[in-house]
Amino acid sequence: MPSLQQRLASILPDVLSVEQEPDGALTVRHNGTFASLRVVSITEGLELVSLTQILAWDLPLTRKIRDRAAKQARDVNFGAVTVLEKTAARGAAKAAAKTASKTGDVMLRYNFPGAGLSDDALRTLILLVLDTGVQVRDALIAAVP
Repeated sequence: MPSLQQRLASILPDVLSVEQEPDGALTVRHNGTFASLRVVSITEGLELVSLTQILAWDLPLTRKIRDRAAKQARDVNFGAVTVLEKTAARGAAKAAAKTASKTGDVMLRYNFPGAGLSDDALRTLILLVLDTGVQVRDALIAAVP
């Protein structure tokens, strides 16, 4: 019987662009986003699929975008939306403060047990999560000036 990681590697190329990483993770691309999927063993008999999807990077963190990100984080059905604010390097901090607003990266994270799911159910759940990320990204990008 194939491992959960092997199952992911075999069922996802039918519907997504998939790259196998040297550490065993899978990188998938979906509608302008990309995600890392890996299997994490929590305890004997419990493996989780850990999905981290990059939705946007270097996004200007205006009040409008922060408000939309907070709304998306509240409303999302699959996963958790995270905004990571970037800070300028020490030498560039003063110049950046004068010329640019703060920026950040936005991610969607979702972990779920995958062992009891059929291949079709596993593929469908991953696509639902990735589509959720695309919807969040679209809502955030619409707020970019």
